[in-house]
Amino acid sequence: MLVRPLVCVAALLACSPSRADGLADLQAALARLQAQTPLKATLEVRTFERHGEGADAIDKQGQASVGVEDGARGLQLSYARDTLARMDAESRQLARDPEAKTPTAWAVGKLDLDEVLPMASAAPALSREIAKAQFKAEKADSWNGAPARLLTFAIPLDKLPQEQRKYVREFDGTLSVWIAADGTPLASQAHVAVRGRAFIVVSFQAVDDWRNTYAVLGDRLVALRAENHSTSSGAGEHGEQRVIKTLQPLG
Repeated sequence: MLVRPLVCVAALLACSPSRADGLADLQAALARLQAQTPLKATLEVRTFERHGEGADAIDKQGQASVGVEDGARGLQLSYARDTLARMDAESRQLARDPEAKTPTAWAVGKLDLDEVLPMASAAPALSREIAKAQFKAEKADSWNGAPARLLTFAIPLDKLPQEQRKYVREFDGTLSVWIAADGTPLASQAHVAVRGRAFIVVSFQAVDDWRNTYAVLGDRLVALRAENHSTSSGAGEHGEQRVIKTLQPLG
């Protein structure tokens, strides 16, 4: 009695389209977003950092922006005159007072090549993150109210440097990537939590969270917003840092 229904189900499955392969679609999208389209944009960074707790806590905050151009002459950064003037004033103040605040110079220090390049050309950076992770699952989801596919990955412990792994007792690492129907990345989030012990008596824990939002300009994938929040504690010390970078394309 069950033969006919089973045959019908098999026939329906054979005629239905194969299940979408989100990982393959994502990899194909990253391969075609090779950043040949010229880019001109403003990149702003806002930073916050705290070391210690209570009345002894030391806070540092900063904000700055740079111009970003990427084209035939390669990646170039430009600094507005008012930014350079503030950095010069902070430098002179620091020479008079070693405890002086230098919010502009400190924020600009967060805009080195390793920080700017993944914003201006995001496909290679995301490709490297995926290559280091282990694909787990795909499911239907939404992003900003629109249909999307969510790919989840596990970040293995062996991706940490060997000199750090020997101290780790607990490790949790996940990567999530939201993609459009054609595989184009919409956003990504990564979470890494570590607990461990060093020198027998010193225990520590650290948590890192990254959130990126992407857009496509021609054949270029850019990160319009990248946020990193990290906390750490150990040996009686506590630290927290938040860095938010926003890219505003021009023209």
